[in-house]
Amino acid sequence: MANQKKKNLTMTQQEYQQLAKAQEPKRPVVKNCFRAFLVGGTICLIGECFMQMYIKWFGFTEKTAGNPTVASLIIIAVILTSFGVYDKIAQWAGAGSAVPVTGFANSLCSAAIEHRAEGIVLGIGGNMFKLAGSVIVFGTVAAFFVGIAHLIFMGGS
Repeated sequence: MANQKKKNLTMTQQEYQQLAKAQEPKRPVVKNCFRAFLVGGTICLIGECFMQMYIKWFGFTEKTAGNPTVASLIIIAVILTSFGVYDKIAQWAGAGSAVPVTGFANSLCSAAIEHRAEGIVLGIGGNMFKLAGSVIVFGTVAAFFVGIAHLIFMGGS
C-alpha cells in the first residue's frame, strides 16, 4: 500500500516543468531592455565624446581618433572594475554594460583580480587568457572569412 502511494505522488518531467514555470517570477523584459539601452547608449556616448575630444583638442583625424578612444574606454572600464563600480553598473544594466570594448576589459580585469593570489603567470595570465583566447581565436577566424567573402564578392577592392 505504501508503494502505491509513492507511485501516485511521482511527477512526470513535463508536470515538473509546468510547476516550476508557474513558480518562477516574471521577468521585467521592458525594464531590462530600457536599462540595457540606457547604459549601453551612455557608454557609447562617452566614447563619442572622447573621440570628438581627440579630434578637436589633439588634432587627430576621424580615422585615427578611434585608437585612443578605445584605449580610454578600456582604461576607464579597468579602473571602474578595480573599484567594484563596473560590477554594480553591470548588475543594474545587464547586457547594456557588455558593450564590446568595456565589457571585454571588465571580464579580463575581473579574472585578473580574482586569480591574483595564484601568481602572475598561472593565476593572472592563465585565467585572463582563458577568456581572451577564445575571443581572439573566433575574432581572427571571423575576420578571415569576412576577408575571403570580401575578396570573392568585391574583387579585393
